[in-house]
Amino acid sequence: MKLDHVSYAVLNNELAETVQRLGAELGASFIDGGKHPRFGTRNFILPLSGGAYIEVIAPLDHPAAESVPFGQAVRKRAEAGGGWMSWALKVDDLKPVEARVGREAGDGHRVRPDGVDIRWSQLGVIDLLDDPQLPFFIKWNSDAEHPSTSGANEISISTISLSGNKSAVETWLADGFQKVSQAVDLVWVDDEVDGITAVTFTTPNGTVVID
Repeated sequence: MKLDHVSYAVLNNELAETVQRLGAELGASFIDGGKHPRFGTRNFILPLSGGAYIEVIAPLDHPAAESVPFGQAVRKRAEAGGGWMSWALKVDDLKPVEARVGREAGDGHRVRPDGVDIRWSQLGVIDLLDDPQLPFFIKWNSDAEHPSTSGANEISISTISLSGNKSAVETWLADGFQKVSQAVDLVWVDDEVDGITAVTFTTPNGTVVID
């Protein structure tokens, strides 16, 4: 279990400006990731070192953005003013997580502008709708090209600041909490709204905090 990506949600008409702004702050360029047909969303991604990435994601004018949990999560965060929406953890096997939470994972896919269809399974988006500090779990298709390989930059995530209840995340991750927290510093802060409040990056030009 390791950090896979962090998601920053905005409205579709804010997507281009947000990608340019965050890219300028981090000193790197985002890549057009394409659309998620099953979720009614689209994204731009920034590959990072260590096999992780950032996605800036927006809801489309599509029924799935109203009815599918992930689309709902994106729309909810974007319409609330935008910002950090979620963090995802990569696992090799979702079956132990399915057994622990009592339901099966769902499938997702994204069609890149070059036509490549990337597929994965994920579990836990319903839970982050109720408690935004909780990460969801993702298992990539063995044939899929992971987004972090699309031109990785010398940028890494050092800290994720969260508002909420630390014990809830420890319970949610079970034995994986220690491994994840050793790789990325998880810090709990006081805030009016639960979830990610800021992400701290280490870049060639120094430390960058995006809240």
